[in-house]
Amino acid sequence: MREYCIITDSTTDMALSVLEKVDVRVIPMEFHLDGVSYHNYPDEREYPMDKFYAELKSGKTSTTSQINQVTFIEVFEPILQEGKDILYLAFSSGLSGTYQSACLAAEELREKYPEMRVFCIDTLAASAGEGLLVYTAALKKAAGMPIEELAQWVTDNRLHLCHWFTVDDLNHLKRGGRVSPAAAVIGTALGIKPVLHVDNEGHLIPMEKVRGRRRSLDALVDHMVKTCDPKEGQTIFISHGNAPEDAEYVGKQIRAKMKVKEIVYSLIGPVIGSHSGPGTVALFFFGTER
Repeated sequence: MREYCIITDSTTDMALSVLEKVDVRVIPMEFHLDGVSYHNYPDEREYPMDKFYAELKSGKTSTTSQINQVTFIEVFEPILQEGKDILYLAFSSGLSGTYQSACLAAEELREKYPEMRVFCIDTLAASAGEGLLVYTAALKKAAGMPIEELAQWVTDNRLHLCHWFTVDDLNHLKRGGRVSPAAAVIGTALGIKPVLHVDNEGHLIPMEKVRGRRRSLDALVDHMVKTCDPKEGQTIFISHGNAPEDAEYVGKQIRAKMKVKEIVYSLIGPVIGSHSGPGTVALFFFGTER
């Protein structure tokens, strides 16, 4: 079996402790703050996360860019030249054009290296939901699963990767067009917190509105109890927008209601965080359905 490399992008929001355990290459995406562009490296080498969220809280806005075709070719080609195949697991096509750029690059490289294989799979996932899918795939690769089987496994299981999250500040969703300006003003005044998920097409969808922060966090747990894969021993991911205490509250509630193998906490990176804002808490697990 020929060697292959798993590649993903920094929207996986994977904790460094997780990345250090698996053989995965992460392509940093870009974000733009105060007219300056930065790369979202998992080790925060270009911009520290605490500073990023402090800037957002002060009222500054951040925008993001997808990975372009040229960048993918620059990353993919040296790996193919080493004689390794590629399995690229992409940020949801429902939220970014990154997957399409990867497919164009892969098509060009397949013509140039016809003996090599480049698989590009739309995870239809985001943040640490994408990260959990990539992490699980990497464990299967380490256990010896061939690239074709792993590509099929990801395709077959991606819609079992559940995303549930809530935001603390509606204004960030307003800027992204997820809620109307009027709903943001009224919701903020009434203490309304939306509960959202990522649907089967990879789009971000508001699912319900609850009053109060604690209830919104409890709602994430309730959704997991309803749809979580009944097999015990699952590792779950919880990511947050610089809100560790709220993330840990969700983790404690989960442990009180069901058995899990491990809970991994991570920060939501600046690419996702630019749109969700400070205080976001997100829960990811494998379930019977999204």
